[in-house]
Amino acid sequence: MSSHITKSNQPYDQEIADIVDYVENYEIKSPVAYETAWNCFMDTLGCGFESLEYDACKKLLGPVAPGVTVANGVKIPGTNYVLDPVQGAFNIGTMIRWLDFNDTWLAAEWGHPSDNLGGILATADWLSRTTNKKFTIKDVLTAMIKAHEIQGCIALENSFNKVGLDHVVLVKVASTAVVAQMMGLSRDQILAAVSLAWVDGQSLRTYRHFPNAGSRKSWAAGDATSRAVRLSLIAQTGEMGYPSALTAKTWGFYDVSFKGNSFKFQRPYGSYVMENVLFKISFPAEFHSQTAVEAAMTLYAQMQAAGKSYADIKKITIRTHEACIRIIDKKGPLNNPADRDHCIQYMVAVPMIFGRLTAKDYEDNIAADPRIDALREKIVCVEDTGYTADYHDPQKRSIANAVTVEFNDGSKFDEIEVEYPVGHARRRTEGIPLLIEKFKINLARVFEKKQQDEILSLSLNYEKLAATPVNEFIDLLVLK
Repeated sequence: MSSHITKSNQPYDQEIADIVDYVENYEIKSPVAYETAWNCFMDTLGCGFESLEYDACKKLLGPVAPGVTVANGVKIPGTNYVLDPVQGAFNIGTMIRWLDFNDTWLAAEWGHPSDNLGGILATADWLSRTTNKKFTIKDVLTAMIKAHEIQGCIALENSFNKVGLDHVVLVKVASTAVVAQMMGLSRDQILAAVSLAWVDGQSLRTYRHFPNAGSRKSWAAGDATSRAVRLSLIAQTGEMGYPSALTAKTWGFYDVSFKGNSFKFQRPYGSYVMENVLFKISFPAEFHSQTAVEAAMTLYAQMQAAGKSYADIKKITIRTHEACIRIIDKKGPLNNPADRDHCIQYMVAVPMIFGRLTAKDYEDNIAADPRIDALREKIVCVEDTGYTADYHDPQKRSIANAVTVEFNDGSKFDEIEVEYPVGHARRRTEGIPLLIEKFKINLARVFEKKQQDEILSLSLNYEKLAATPVNEFIDLLVLK
């Protein structure tokens, strides 16, 4: 076997070249994109801090093996860990994603573009500490906008879930592109890195669905964004790429994993995705249920005012969109928190009983309450084709649900319809103050008052934060 690296003169697939052209050459000029990225940055870190309250998450954090130490490595926010950049990306990415509370993108494929921050932040911190490449938070925001755009634009017209694949393949590809560029790789090396991400290919959705729904869905994106850092480091050595990773007959991604279909694109890469990303603000619930949960909270208040309770309910009907039914309309046993936070009946039943929905409400001690399963059995979903059309309409991108409650005495409340969740771009004015409050609450979960105030003061000052070196900001976020 030859010991040298053979490079191909074959041109790269256009889809791969377009991604690389974008990360290398596109200048982000949108003030809205940067403002949204700033809010997204705070919220994403906050989601990670809340995850540190859960032992199931914390057991996965730290070095790749017990006792392994790293000098001048990545500092992991909310902890004392100092790790290599690959494991650092896994730690940060896993914290971010654990509670299904970070931002969301819904289209033909759905996903959570802030998952990419694991690789972006780990790379920026590591390089800033160990090389002459110095990154500011503004650089991180730029990388976030581009990673959001790559993941989201591919997702607009291409459904990975319909062929059994998980959306984290897009996290891997987007993270690889921006991380390789941050590392200063040449164009050929970035092309190679992105092709390697596509060659990695399949990430089965097995762990998101009955009968195998489980906690891997909470660390899969951390795994994907850390793999991006690893592939970029491999490409940096000059390791060859695979130009037709997508289009090669029989062996390429399209033939093996996408039923022979090529990707379709609705728009060129720009800053559209970050500008229109969806925030989870009030409820840690799978996004297709967000408006249903909001409606359920309204109905709970109405029941309280009318002297009624969950015990008086005969039936609940949820008028919804097709994606909701396909993903989270579930009957039967729910085996763990990962199963429960992807069941719309569970996510509506809890607020109808307790008047709340928090991350802890998915845990076993709450789920053991027999009232929840009893009420779940009374909840049915029906598709509204108009809602489905508006869900896919690029001018609307609604996530509508309408909930009707019928009571045992024959009475019923008027249907409560919520077309756009509070985290939608159309409700930014209402949503951002709530997002900042969420960030404050999450800081308080981890840090003492003095450190909270220091972090918050800098985080809320955009100009000062944007100019802050990444490693100096991360130093504020570690346990003292």
